[in-house]
Amino acid sequence: MSLLLPPLRAALNLLPPALPPRQRRLTGQHATVDGINYVLPVNSEPSPVLMTAFPVDARAAAQLLPSPELHPLRLPGGKSVLVVTVINYLATDIGAYIEFSLALAVTRGPRPAPALLPMLLQKRLNMGQYVIDLPVSTEISVKGGKGIWGMPKHQASLDFLVDRERISSAYEINGVKGALVDIDRPAATALPLKVAAVNYCSFRGMLYKSSIYFQGTADVSIGRRARARLEFGDLPQVAALARLDFEEQPLFTLYIPDSHGVLDDHFEAWFQYGPDAAPRGGDGLESVVDLGLGEEWPDPPRRERSVRP
Repeated sequence: MSLLLPPLRAALNLLPPALPPRQRRLTGQHATVDGINYVLPVNSEPSPVLMTAFPVDARAAAQLLPSPELHPLRLPGGKSVLVVTVINYLATDIGAYIEFSLALAVTRGPRPAPALLPMLLQKRLNMGQYVIDLPVSTEISVKGGKGIWGMPKHQASLDFLVDRERISSAYEINGVKGALVDIDRPAATALPLKVAAVNYCSFRGMLYKSSIYFQGTADVSIGRRARARLEFGDLPQVAALARLDFEEQPLFTLYIPDSHGVLDDHFEAWFQYGPDAAPRGGDGLESVVDLGLGEEWPDPPRRERSVRP
């Protein structure tokens, strides 16, 4: 593997930036939305990222998707993917905060995509992730992320711990555990990444599609070399995920100590539908209208340091 790293780094460095030219043209412009001031593009300064993913039963994952146009990304053997991403935003227009994303990899269309093909045809098959839970540290992050982009954000106690051996993050609310993810520090691959990703989220009875672009130098472990642990607690926000029978061996682990991200100010939203008139589509507008612009963090989670036997 070490012999392949230099040519792989060289090839990845040749890739064009994922950031669209329109976003680059916005540089230095200002916008105010719902009382939040932004200097465009909506970006973050170098911020650490922890990411891992676990195989999960595709049929069980399908039961958590809110729309017949979303389908679990299919792997061989009837599996799909549970994706965990934690970003420690050190500097943004709305201050510092941690974001803990729990999502299912999906495609969007009238029918499920063939197994693995979306990896090659990401845009054509509308590959992305459906975000089920997204706790964040601050009130203003909830107001912006949920009220503008439709993300299922809510304020929680979060941490982001890094040492020479592992990276770990936990979240809880009022002392009740939500989730904990812990990864062994991946191999020092130093791969330059330039990535565009799509989030699908439910809010106000609609499905929201937003895009994020990020780049950074990633350390990655794949397959059996990857070591991670994911635990769920008793919070209702994670109850459905806690019932999923995901495999303990992750597909990969990734750590980016210096990511640069941009959240696109262009997004789409449309009605969620189904065969009956049952309510669907996440929280309503009332969940954000009274939110303020607070940047204060709750106390960190009261947990022992995560250590795997």
